[in-house]
Amino acid sequence: MEYLGRHPIESTGGEVAAFRSKSSEHVLEMNWYPGSKYRGGSELDHLAFECDDAEQEVARLVKAGAKVARPVEVRPTYIVGFVGSEGICLELFQARK
Repeated sequence: MEYLGRHPIESTGGEVAAFRSKSSEHVLEMNWYPGSKYRGGSELDHLAFECDDAEQEVARLVKAGAKVARPVEVRPTYIVGFVGSEGICLELFQARK
């Protein structure tokens, strides 16, 4: 995999590093959170999906029975929301125009 870079995660105080296979457009992010103690079964934090309207997709999933893990946030370059439980969430994000 090709290393794309890393940057801080303001909301958690952690860091994220991004990787991509040369034959794919998909990006794998590896997150680190300060003070976290991992245990067996906690290796997967969340799966992220880009969408056209993050707020609408969060509302659709909540209506279908999902729980909001973190409210929708408007960040400088994107809008993001998290749904799920038991420590494994879906991240829904959209680029800001």
